[in-house]
Amino acid sequence: MSEDDYAVFLADQPREFLSVANEKTTRICMEKLGYLSENPYPGRGRGDKEKLPIDGRRDRFRMHVSRTYTAIYTVLKNEKEVRVLEILPIDDAYKRYGF
Repeated sequence: MSEDDYAVFLADQPREFLSVANEKTTRICMEKLGYLSENPYPGRGRGDKEKLPIDGRRDRFRMHVSRTYTAIYTVLKNEKEVRVLEILPIDDAYKRYGF
């Protein structure tokens, strides 16, 4: 990890999800979540990332982490942290966040 990289932290739900996911899903998700350390913002770096249109909260973003799952995360710019809040099936993420 370089000085410019962000630290990526997983909330309880993503940790629980990864602990019960099969080996292939876990490997793919961890690889994709690792891209967030390089640059968590849409349009930069690797990964299919997008800012979510949610009002009244800290900015939330999504990144597809496999063909069937999406990670929801927030960025704490001053702390150089990315906090992964949820990993959801893509359809559930669309229903919940309306993107």
